[in-house]
Amino acid sequence: MSQTSSIGDGLRETADHLSKALAADILSAEVARDELTVVVQRDSIIRVVKFLKDDEKCQFNQLLDVCGVDYPERPERFDVVYHLISMTRNARIRMKVRTDEETPVPSVTEVYPCADWLEREVWDMYGVFFAGHPDLRRILTDYGFDGHPQRKDFPLTGYVEMRYDEEQKRVIYEPVKLVQDFRTFDFLSPWEGMQKLLPGDEKAPPAPPKQGA
Repeated sequence: MSQTSSIGDGLRETADHLSKALAADILSAEVARDELTVVVQRDSIIRVVKFLKDDEKCQFNQLLDVCGVDYPERPERFDVVYHLISMTRNARIRMKVRTDEETPVPSVTEVYPCADWLEREVWDMYGVFFAGHPDLRRILTDYGFDGHPQRKDFPLTGYVEMRYDEEQKRVIYEPVKLVQDFRTFDFLSPWEGMQKLLPGDEKAPPAPPKQGA
């Protein structure tokens, strides 16, 4: 049996175990490309992570990451994604919960204290509120920043950015600017044909006249 097949079988056993033990909390558990993804009821996330950490067959005792994904076309537009690892079993698991712009997700900091900064980043970038978080505040933008930059409907202009000004020797705010080196183009559409000489063209021999011209 190959190592890949062995990993897949182990993940399917974990998926079946979770589906039976947490039937009321698990919406789906699927193995694809040797990765186990579990979709969890939002309000059940703490109960699920406690089980994953403490259960003898799971032992997912380390939280690697918490991140957000935005699907603006959905009523519950956000996925909060958790990645856990079991060092004992050499296995990983991905969990997802869904929420909207107003419904909070329970914080998992009581189970995994390292979730503190990870949840703060999701709050800062996506605006997902984590109920029960001990210190939920921005972590990448400044405290007065308006909006959540990783949302797909976040405008690229019209907001302010903060930087340190050497001349004024202080932090200043100014409108966000998108820098583009080449805003003016001298070329016509290639479908219309070039009507203008470019630098160096004057050195080329003149084109022969067209037949019948």
